[in-house]
Amino acid sequence: MLSALANIYRIPELRQKIIFTLIMFAIFRMGTHIPVPGVNPAVIEQLFQSGNLFGLLDLFSGGALSKFSIFAMSITPYINASIIIQLLTVVIPTLEQWSKEGQEGHKKTTQVTRYLTVALAFLQAVGMSIGLKDAILNPGIGSILIIAITLTAGTVFLMWVGEQITSQGVGNGISLIIFAGIVAALPKNLGRIYQYLQAGTINGFNAVLFGLIAVGMVVFVILIHQAHRRIPISYAKRVVGQRTYGGHSSHIPLKVNQAGVIPIIFASSVLMFPVTIAQFVDIPWVKTVAGYFAWGTPLQTSLYALLIIFFTYFYTAVTVKIPDMAENLKKYGGFIPGIRPGKPTEDYLDHVLTRITLAGAFFLAFIAILPNMVAGATHIEGVYFGGTALLIVVGVALDTMKQIESMVVMRHYQGFMK
Repeated sequence: MLSALANIYRIPELRQKIIFTLIMFAIFRMGTHIPVPGVNPAVIEQLFQSGNLFGLLDLFSGGALSKFSIFAMSITPYINASIIIQLLTVVIPTLEQWSKEGQEGHKKTTQVTRYLTVALAFLQAVGMSIGLKDAILNPGIGSILIIAITLTAGTVFLMWVGEQITSQGVGNGISLIIFAGIVAALPKNLGRIYQYLQAGTINGFNAVLFGLIAVGMVVFVILIHQAHRRIPISYAKRVVGQRTYGGHSSHIPLKVNQAGVIPIIFASSVLMFPVTIAQFVDIPWVKTVAGYFAWGTPLQTSLYALLIIFFTYFYTAVTVKIPDMAENLKKYGGFIPGIRPGKPTEDYLDHVLTRITLAGAFFLAFIAILPNMVAGATHIEGVYFGGTALLIVVGVALDTMKQIESMVVMRHYQGFMK
């Protein structure tokens, strides 16, 4: 394994890409410690210690949100903008046309996504500044505006860093920034477990059980992430002049988890809305209703799982275009053995996708409520494990390894993965 990893550093281009990516990570981590001007950090830390409402968002930002640094919003507005543009592609003909124009269309879509990111970042920054006005040293329109502009600039800078990692680094820049933020919290979480052991809050059995669950869930997520249903495809032979085309077999891979982490993000956003409103209003009935939606309550957990299943089917239906698949197969002379081309093929693919999506939806729901189960089994509170963070870390790690593998194979016949 060490010799295989050494092959990576023997390739000058790949070595430069890895070093560049690590430098960008260092810049990102330094930025998480640069505070926003005009804010009292002690008040912000007290807010995060009083509950876990923003704990997951703080995890994605690598601790920048709890410090209220210039990267407090992380790359979240860009992710939201990308999801919105992806969903609008089905509705707006112009965006749909751009998606079919190849590289040029991709450039136009990326430019629109950037503009939408700036708008969403500024709106989110203004909302955060108003919601956390108790932490502002001199509350006022001028102070709120300065804080909002600073937070927006931090998000835009992270968006640029992500694009630089994609173009000059090892790729997947935006995903790697989130990955770096989550992994950066690992030493803090391990230190918290050690503190629990020192204080006698938990015993060695709880810590070992937590480790076994962690390893088991990582393996389980990897298996599901890689799992897919192969639909066999055969191509009819065609004779054009003196050449024969087709006559070979292939397959369509339909992933079990086609929607990725998007359903969990959608579901958590919906359920966090009433709790977030209750944080900033002093109305008794609003706080009473929000109490039912608090993290870990039976109602919240049940609705969370149901919403994840719903959004899994919704997002899969939007992104995976079965009619286009069937039409392309028919156009290029491909067919599924035993299934007639056209509408029967479309119905068959839709039937298969519906069945495997159900498995993927239950998988996402289980992963999302996993932190509650782990906390109940091990009595380790405040250590985020599972859910979106676990899916992102495993998914980004696997995709990055595949990209590095392809770069190594371009120079050698054998890569570093066995």
